[in-house]
Parts: sequence; structure tokens; C-alpha cells
Amino acid sequence: MSTPIPVPRNARSRRTREALLDAARSLIEEEGFDVMTLAAVAERAGVSPRALYLHFPSRSELLATLYRHLGDSEDLAASLAKVWEQDDAVSALDEWAHHIARSHPRILTISRVIERARNADEDAADLWRLTMSNWLTSCRRLAKWLDEEGRLVQPWTRSTAADMLWALMSWDLTERLTVDRRWSREAYGTRYAAMLHATFVANGPRH
Repeated sequence: MSTPIPVPRNARSRRTREALLDAARSLIEEEGFDVMTLAAVAERAGVSPRALYLHFPSRSELLATLYRHLGDSEDLAASLAKVWEQDDAVSALDEWAHHIARSHPRILTISRVIERARNADEDAADLWRLTMSNWLTSCRRLAKWLDEEGRLVQPWTRSTAADMLWALMSWDLTERLTVDRRWSREAYGTRYAAMLHATFVANGPRH
């Protein structure tokens, strides 16, 4: 995926950029990934195609920037940072569950659309692969931390624990519990944390 264009310094240009990113997100959420063309984004944002191309010369560059914009606008990076600020791996695992509960419902709709489109749209596939890679990197870091502190219960290994943590980040799980079963984000985080603790955490250090 292309490297996003830097945020412009000019206030007017920043407003135009924000309008374009908001338009892209709303188009994807409301009408689907295939509808999100550069022309449609410009029309939704109320700017000229020329103005759009000054900010985003291609659809892939717009989407790459939108991916990072979601993280900023929904405070996903700040939420994830709380995981790595914990003093120990078990506390980090607990905070990880609450991070998922805080962040995933906020971007569920757009993420579901991208998930469905990834087999037919290469830009969607690029976004999907990037998301999955980032997820797995964090899961491996968390599993390694648990193992290094002797808190990873058998038969889990760093690799298999990371794989399972990654799988449990499924949008399906978030949607079924917070939408279909109407769990609050607080309840989701608390119960998710209890499940992760019961699954992965040894009661005491290994010998």
C-alpha cells in the first residue's frame, strides 16, 4: 500500500483533507467499498476533483491515509498504548481485552465492509492484509511478554498463544456480542479479560 501524503500545514488544506477522509469513510460505511471512487469522494466532500488529486493522487493513497486517520480520530493508538504501559504481562493482557472492547466497536462498520470487499478489490485486500499484520505483531508481543514472565500456561506456546489472541480479535466476535447480543463495551471488556485470563494465564511462575 502507498505511503500516505503528509498532513498539509495550511489550515484550509487541512480542512479539505479532513473533509475528503470523512467523505471516504461515510461512503464506505453507507454504500460499500466499490462505490468509493475518487469522483464520489470529491462529490460527497463538496470539493473539485482537482482539489482531491492535490491531496490524494490515487485511490490507494487515499485509503492508506484513511486507515491511519481512523487510528487518530478514534484514539486507537492511545488505547493500544495503555496496553504496553502496564507493569506486567498479566495486567497488559487485561488491558488488551479492554482495548479491543474500546476500539473495535468504533470501527466495526467500516472494517466489516473492507473484510467483505477484500476478495474482489485489491485496495481493500491491501488494507485487510495491513490490519491483520498489525494485529499479529501486537499479539506476538503480548504472548512473548507472558512467556518471558513465566505466566503463559501450558500447553500454549508463544506462537500458538499469539495465533489464538489474533483469532479472538475477529470482527465477528465483536459484532455478535456488542450488536447482536447488545453487550455494553464495559461488559465486553470485563468478560473478554476474564476469558483471556482463564485461557492463557498460569496461576504462578513456571519452574
